[in-house]
Amino acid sequence: MLVSISKTRSRFGAVVALAGVVAIASTLLGASFAVADSGGPPPAPSVAPAAGLAFRGPATAIVILGHGLLPDGGMRDELYARLRAGYAQALLAPASPVIVTGGNPRNGRTEAQAMANWLIGHGLPAHRVVVEDRATSTAENAFYSARMLREVGAADAVLVTSADHIARATRLFQHAGVAVIAEVTPDQVPNLPAAFGPRP
Repeated sequence: MLVSISKTRSRFGAVVALAGVVAIASTLLGASFAVADSGGPPPAPSVAPAAGLAFRGPATAIVILGHGLLPDGGMRDELYARLRAGYAQALLAPASPVIVTGGNPRNGRTEAQAMANWLIGHGLPAHRVVVEDRATSTAENAFYSARMLREVGAADAVLVTSADHIARATRLFQHAGVAVIAEVTPDQVPNLPAAFGPRP
């Protein structure tokens, strides 16, 4: 039975719903995701980790790349898809910080602000979400996110973006000095709108 998350539910209900989503994500996503927490050997990531990198929760950040907003500040379908993929990864790695990166403001809000609002609105604790709202390109996503990683004490990152963007993003993040140990793309996530919550 799929569990949905609604902003109109009580705080207790949201916690119960999140628990259901974690169970669904863990069961259905399986090895498609790099679990960044301790508790056994992680599945092999699509980007081989450098020797000696710790594969543990707080030391591994989840970085979700933004996508251009609509003129009214709304999010496009592509960005919703990236967010759902990042959200699933965040549920499977509950100790990892989640960096949302993207500037390019529309109607008074940036990509990162819109992304953070969505994640927090769907139950992620606000203290886990780190907003990087200055980047205007993938290269700047990498540059500013590298700074954020250092600030939060993360040693490496799991990148989340579209399938046709991930290779370029990974190259740019590595060039910026980020140890990219795994990649997550929306096509790895089952189409479960009920499980992953309605659009805001």
